[in-house]
Amino acid sequence: MLRSQSRLLAIAAGAALVVLVPAAAVLARQGAASPNVSGVQVTMPDTDQFQPFAVTIHAGQTVQWVNQDTDDHTVVSDDAFNTAGHLGVNQIVVGTDNNGGQPGKFQLTFNHPGTFVYYCRFHSHLDKVNQPIAPGPRGGIQAANGNFGTPMMGIVTVLPS
Repeated sequence: MLRSQSRLLAIAAGAALVVLVPAAAVLARQGAASPNVSGVQVTMPDTDQFQPFAVTIHAGQTVQWVNQDTDDHTVVSDDAFNTAGHLGVNQIVVGTDNNGGQPGKFQLTFNHPGTFVYYCRFHSHLDKVNQPIAPGPRGGIQAANGNFGTPMMGIVTVLPS
């Protein structure tokens, strides 16, 4: 009797995986930036972050950064970890205050698979092992409550076309 119950539990667990794994994959795709034929958009809202933090595209697609904040931000490549090209990127993306009330924009087209790790040099910098950390004496821009925040960074994963 115990053996048949164990066998039934194993079959039920296997059936659950067959149903849940594809459903989880669909949910993960829906939660990510949805790529279209040309690429995806990453926004910089007024919260000093890239949204979404991580995007996935295919080789040949473009990522466009749109700065909806009043402040300027940058897209700076973390060349120690980048394998998708575009080394040495250090681009200011102007905010609405410096662009006549319009969001500043910047775009890159990625032509081969790999990763593109980036950060805003105004809101983070690289430590001795090339990890983005927030600026400030303890890492971050200090808020009134003493919190130093998190670094402003993101990643683009480029899949084969």
